[in-house]
Amino acid sequence: QVQLVESGGGLVQAGGSLRLSCVASGRTFESYAMAWFRQAPGKERDFVARIIWSGGNVYYADSVKGRFTISRDNAKNTVYLQMDSLKPEDTAVYYCAAARLKPTGWRTVSHYDYWGQGTQVTVSS
Repeated sequence: QVQLVESGGGLVQAGGSLRLSCVASGRTFESYAMAWFRQAPGKERDFVARIIWSGGNVYYADSVKGRFTISRDNAKNTVYLQMDSLKPEDTAVYYCAAARLKPTGWRTVSHYDYWGQGTQVTVSS
């Protein structure tokens, strides 16, 4: 049974940093892509960043490019999201997701097979 468990959320002032972690278990993920999404109150769940587990290719939403960095540690089966220069508009529940490698649709929620429970990030102004 696949499990994705996020941690690292919290309250931070604008301009600060947080690092989110997602520990993946239950299968091997070499043929998977991992992603982070976020959902603010009353809004849809939006794509934030994606990494190909085997090759390490990374992709970002325009709103976080240059501020957020996605990475993975194969030995720990863990994906990270380093978030710097945080803004109040980054406030949301952040979710980790996993999907078998497919060429299109990876910015959409329906593309992903597995989801974590989410971790709250709150950025105060």
